[in-house]
Amino acid sequence: MNLEKRISAFAKLGDYLHEFLQFDESRSSSLQFDKNSFQEFEAILAKAKSHNAWFTRKNLELALASWATSLSRENLEKWLKPYSIAEESHKTVAIIMAGNLPLVGFHDFLAVLLSGKKVLAKLSSDDKFILPFLSKVLTSIAPGFSGRIHFAEAKLEGFDAVIATGSSNTSRYFEYYFKKKPHIIRKNRNGAAVLTGRETSKQLEALGQDIFRFFGMGCRSVSQLFVPRDYDFKAFFEAMVKQAEVINHHKYANNYDYNKAVYMMSLYPILDNNFMILKQDEGFSSPIAVVFYAYYDTQEALREYLVAQGEKIQCVVSSGFIAGEVPFGEAQEPKLWDYADGVDSIEFLSKIG
Repeated sequence: MNLEKRISAFAKLGDYLHEFLQFDESRSSSLQFDKNSFQEFEAILAKAKSHNAWFTRKNLELALASWATSLSRENLEKWLKPYSIAEESHKTVAIIMAGNLPLVGFHDFLAVLLSGKKVLAKLSSDDKFILPFLSKVLTSIAPGFSGRIHFAEAKLEGFDAVIATGSSNTSRYFEYYFKKKPHIIRKNRNGAAVLTGRETSKQLEALGQDIFRFFGMGCRSVSQLFVPRDYDFKAFFEAMVKQAEVINHHKYANNYDYNKAVYMMSLYPILDNNFMILKQDEGFSSPIAVVFYAYYDTQEALREYLVAQGEKIQCVVSSGFIAGEVPFGEAQEPKLWDYADGVDSIEFLSKIG
């Protein structure tokens, strides 16, 4: 398949996701896709939810809706327009996927196939059902992808390059193991937000989505707040109330209770609203149910610090503070060209041949 056909296939997959999310049995006669496929997909999502309690129905639908929007022809063409992409290649790219969010490895899957390469995917045990199903849907839309998508059950073999996502600890293993292959190795990163005290209640409520969506488990989830030294958290906590239902999830509640107990026994001063904990800490990676915060004295000094700490930060949420910032409420809505760790995967794939 040429690039145009590959783009058309993924745009059609986006249509499939849109229609699935809007599926109504009473209007099934007007469906573009087979309702039996939607029923099978429902069973797959139920299986994913049962297997991984973090994958609530709400979070599954958020992930699917995000990809349904991204996989428009307009977005795909805009993304790929700056690149010179060759026709299909015999080269195979291994993708080692994380499992912290539903379909978190889909961008790499998409990039490899659009670049004309073959996919050899190693799925996380936490997210092993959804992508194989969508791959089946994709090959039914475009049979030319048949034989170009493989899922590895055991040791990865027979690949020409690798894209691996893991923790900062596993990245050292990846760097050693894949040192002889072209590679992208991703480490731990987190989202940060900068507050000035002039934010509106609407902006702070949107920030609540950046903190709590997917239970704060994404690499773009805000886990560190930077606030001026005289910052009053009253308006912040008032805005967070809309996220209070998160405490009804048993795994989140267990993490909240555990971390609160640890901090209290250790006599750490914390701020607490009965469903989230704020702890003064310079780190960027906070535990589940905890958000770190740090004070800054001048905005210029903070900008310099954020640049210096860039390798730890996936995105900065703020309003008119720093170049490349993400607006409040949009941390979990990256565009196709918002590359993880700032590494251009299409450019990387284009050089493989």
